[in-house]
Amino acid sequence: MTEAGAQTPARVVLASADGAQYTGGAKEFDIEADTLLDVIRALEARYPGLGEFLEQETSVAIDGEIHEVAYPHALRPGCEIYFIPKIEGG
Repeated sequence: MTEAGAQTPARVVLASADGAQYTGGAKEFDIEADTLLDVIRALEARYPGLGEFLEQETSVAIDGEIHEVAYPHALRPGCEIYFIPKIEGG
């Protein structure tokens, strides 16, 4: 599955089952986008509610590096993006 008109394909994975409630169980996607924010917008357009869930409830790992806030992060061709549950400590 790809979004038309964008430039950079990425493999997107929802690492927990929580996000799959918005997708009917799907957890992996091919999304073409220039930035992480574009990925979130594409997923929100496809699965209403998922984008907000990802923004509020997950952290993101791009090519194995965890980012807290990476919305403007430029994506390289073929990158892997994992949305993972936020790690909270006390």
